[in-house]
Amino acid sequence: MPRLSESCPESLSKQDFERLSHFRYRLRCFLRQSEDICRDHGLTPLQYQLLLHLKGFAGREWASVGELAERLQAKHHGTVALVGRCEEAGLVERRPGRADRRRMEVHLLARGADLAERIAALHQPELRHLQEEFSLPGWESEP
Repeated sequence: MPRLSESCPESLSKQDFERLSHFRYRLRCFLRQSEDICRDHGLTPLQYQLLLHLKGFAGREWASVGELAERLQAKHHGTVALVGRCEEAGLVERRPGRADRRRMEVHLLARGADLAERIAALHQPELRHLQEEFSLPGWESEP
């Protein structure tokens, strides 16, 4: 990732700054609303993101701690602690891997899946609003 001290290959126009400002504003609106929804359901935003990534993990119904750390863009040890808190809350459980018993699989429990579904449904209106403003891959159809 380039550092601020490194020179930019081209100078940015006023329109570039306006576009970036608007994008960051809309993103922050989405995140703030998401934070409120999560707290209304007794979860932290990170707990919800963990549940969302488990529910939405491509190709299977579980993920490893390392895969979750990548999706959350978090440190491995922080993700281990988050999984532990979600486990204590009855949202997920860790299971030894089927192929490699040294690898732990994190699975959603019924309560975690239910919360993920309810909270995700409440995100749909804002997601549709973003879809109207921004063209992103995979957004050709309704979210």
